[in-house]
Amino acid sequence: MTESAGAGRDAEAVSRFVESFAAQLVEAGMQRMAARVFAALLASDEGVMTSAELGEQLRISPAAVSGAVRYLAQTHMVSREREPGSRRERYRVHGDQWYEALTNREAVLKRWEGALREGVTSLGAQTPAGRRMTETLAFFEFLDGEVSAMMERWRLHREKTFGA
Repeated sequence: MTESAGAGRDAEAVSRFVESFAAQLVEAGMQRMAARVFAALLASDEGVMTSAELGEQLRISPAAVSGAVRYLAQTHMVSREREPGSRRERYRVHGDQWYEALTNREAVLKRWEGALREGVTSLGAQTPAGRRMTETLAFFEFLDGEVSAMMERWRLHREKTFGA
């Protein structure tokens, strides 16, 4: 039995959950292997697995695990850490991974806003394309403010619900 199934847990039920949740993540736009690796880590009791454990549980190659983890680390969904006294890496999912991932998206929104401002200037604000660009920029500016406010509310809610 793999670590993610844990003692007293139905390994088949865990596997079904992992594949089902991964399919939902793929439908939302995440890469397939990254979604499977993330779901496996999320479903593991420790929230930590090695490449070998992930490969065995998901029946995927070390290269597939490596590519998935690279993507997940770039999007702040998992972190890499060394096993104490070993050269092997472990991959960890954190309780606040969604917060971190969304916070990372805020930086992307800021870059898009800058690019859109340039677009408005280049195209001319009164042209049809410039007006479209202006509306798109306004949407991202609105979204940025809403996400920032929502993240602050989440921090307060999380502290109240789960402690500091």
